[in-house]
Amino acid sequence: MQPQEKNRVWLKPLLFVVVLVVIVIFLYKTGLVRFFLDKERMRRFIDSLGVWGFAGFIALQVVQVVAAPVPGEATGFLGGFLYGPLVGTALSTVGLSLGSYVAFALSRTFGRPLTDRFVEKSTMDRFDFLLHHKGAFLVFLLFLIPGFPKDILCYILGLGHLTTIEFLAIASTGRLLGTVMLTFGGHFLRSKEYVNLFFLSGVAVVAIFLAIAYKDKLERIFRKWHERRPGK
Repeated sequence: MQPQEKNRVWLKPLLFVVVLVVIVIFLYKTGLVRFFLDKERMRRFIDSLGVWGFAGFIALQVVQVVAAPVPGEATGFLGGFLYGPLVGTALSTVGLSLGSYVAFALSRTFGRPLTDRFVEKSTMDRFDFLLHHKGAFLVFLLFLIPGFPKDILCYILGLGHLTTIEFLAIASTGRLLGTVMLTFGGHFLRSKEYVNLFFLSGVAVVAIFLAIAYKDKLERIFRKWHERRPGK
């Protein structure tokens, strides 16, 4: 891996930390932190939003997949904080699935010229083997890897042979584990269950760092496995 590519690997986790710190500082400076930690006031506020609150959060998840203006981890965490583990997971799953479909459909409709605007050539070259055959189970495994660029993968897969139904099934279920972990993290923070939050954060950090450390090896294994199963 080239030094420039290694720097990109750490860019998203670093950006997530920076965004999180900025949000925390903003909340404390404005006094909004007291509002967010007041469960009753938060409940009344969320209830007052009704379906518009749900729609706004789902739209935020869609936009972060398609254009990635903020790290997806931040919005997943926010869902658990605002809506709790069950509703937060459901809303994030709907938003992420819709966003994944939009990216996939844009790539499938407009082809390589549009996809090249979102995906760097080096990244496309690394995963070009996914374009030759379906490899549905392999794609599912890629979605499971923590820290893997799933949003970019949606654009790449739009150029391949997966059907829309196959893609949606893989993207929705493959993202689910990460969505659940982020949502519970937000829920633990709102509920002040700091021990659970630190434990969950530790597990997530270890998983991400392991994925980063063995990313190249995993990609080589997946590529070789895919080449041995040409019709899958």
